[in-house]
Amino acid sequence: MPEIRNFTLNFGPAHPAAHGVLRLVLEMDGEVIVRADPHIGLLHRGTEKLAETKPYNQSIGYMDRLDYVSMMSNEHGYVLALEKLLGITPPERALYIRTMFDEITRILNHLLWIGTHALDIGAMSMFIYAFREREDLMDAYEAVSGARLHASYYRPGGVYRDLPDSMPQHEVSRFCSEQEAKRLNENRQGSLLDFLEDFTQRFPAYVAEYESLLTDNRVWKQRLVNVGVVSPERALQLGLTGPMLRGSGVAWDIRKKQAYAAYDKVEFDIPVGTNGDSYDRYLVRMEEMLQSNQIIKQCIDWLRKNPGSVLVDDKNTPPTRLAMKQDMEALIHHFKLMTEGYCLPVGEAYAAVEHPKGEFGCYILSDGANKPYRLKIRAPGFPHLAALDEMVKGHMLADVVTIIGTQDIVFGEVDR
Repeated sequence: MPEIRNFTLNFGPAHPAAHGVLRLVLEMDGEVIVRADPHIGLLHRGTEKLAETKPYNQSIGYMDRLDYVSMMSNEHGYVLALEKLLGITPPERALYIRTMFDEITRILNHLLWIGTHALDIGAMSMFIYAFREREDLMDAYEAVSGARLHASYYRPGGVYRDLPDSMPQHEVSRFCSEQEAKRLNENRQGSLLDFLEDFTQRFPAYVAEYESLLTDNRVWKQRLVNVGVVSPERALQLGLTGPMLRGSGVAWDIRKKQAYAAYDKVEFDIPVGTNGDSYDRYLVRMEEMLQSNQIIKQCIDWLRKNPGSVLVDDKNTPPTRLAMKQDMEALIHHFKLMTEGYCLPVGEAYAAVEHPKGEFGCYILSDGANKPYRLKIRAPGFPHLAALDEMVKGHMLADVVTIIGTQDIVFGEVDR
């Protein structure tokens, strides 16, 4: 008799569907997966150790780079932990701005997720559609922070600055005709809030467009339904959070259960799945985008009616640019803050936010110095990747790609 044995296959580390530097060692019986061993640490950012060598305020920009698709949500988790230790509460306007930008970030994340997930499975058009809408929201990022990706906009005690009264305009160039520039600038004539309001009115039609491409598509359902099923009990045991947990039917959302920022003042629903498969997780994320759209609308209404300060007046927050240019004491204060930073009281704090991918938390241990004694980041993608072996067992090789896509992995936070 010929000896029949399983063979081992390398998936990655630079596989087009690996969503980062993931090396999977797959043990296969023909085309069926017997076991999957995720090898992580090939990116090795060392963020936690780097943060322990820098003043607190210089690590905010590092948070953006952890999950480079959910920038401001990462900042929020870190800044909340600092505020807990400092014992400060941001002004209400800053809380609403944070809530609004957290939801803009959620839509940005889910748009990139649906674009790349569909591309992995073989749907080309979806990628182009999703990036068309991301462009508008990236412009909103740019308007408040000057950067399209790594915003560094949140600060302990509020946000860097108030929302701008004007939007950047497209200019006529050899790549953009006068007619095209006029069309692109139509909804940029007012403030950032006007621009976002215009976006929120258009967005539900775009989501309907995506759904018409995918939701009832025969091939899409064949690739997702009953693939990577996780029961509600097992999802909790594996430490899954966010859409991965809600897709299994557990209605857990930190925004509702442990409200932060202005989430207790806005109305939204928590979408949950029933089967816990990849298709349910897809439906949950699609509905989440519409719920985020509703939250942004409510924040816009409130921000229009309530002007005010966006940064708490405290010795640990920098003075305004105007004060800095007119007053020597303010200039010295600014210089000391930007070079030495500020010291946090001795103690420890953990703060978590409902990041687009799940629970993102920061645990800070302070010894009274101007930098953390220890920073531990609880990234949502790490436990999801740990569950990969269980999720792919018994599936075909092609389903591995689907399951990595449905987990929405980004390696910056996994290999932190």
